[in-house]
Amino acid sequence: MTLLKSNGNLIPFGMDNFFADDFFNNQWLEKKLKHTLPAVNIKENKNEFKIEFASPGFTKKDFKIDLDQDVLTVSAEKDKEVIEEKEDYTRKEFSYNSFSRSFTLPKTVNAEKIDAKYNDGILKLSIPKKESTKLLPKKEIKVV
Repeated sequence: MTLLKSNGNLIPFGMDNFFADDFFNNQWLEKKLKHTLPAVNIKENKNEFKIEFASPGFTKKDFKIDLDQDVLTVSAEKDKEVIEEKEDYTRKEFSYNSFSRSFTLPKTVNAEKIDAKYNDGILKLSIPKKESTKLLPKKEIKVV
């Protein structure tokens, strides 16, 4: 094994990058999580919040949406097993895909009327606001 002297220590060649500071920084972790968590769009208008999850490959029954106090958790789990049997061999492949995302909702939402729809790989949540907390249009007040 070839050894490389780095920072006064002997480490196996090729392992010096593994222990470098930038390996464990947030960018590395963010890149890894980017591939496991679905992309999310969050929009707010005067009547509601809308959350969209890019989650292709799932079906409606794969999703679980929970609301505990003011924390909304959206998760999905999918198991798949492929078995191919031929005359002289059997091939088995398993795949597993899952995610879980949680959001703290403001006190202004009407939790009883949250709606979810899944179509073409996009999970769409509609979270209406309570009537008393909807944004009012801008109003100019004249000084008299």
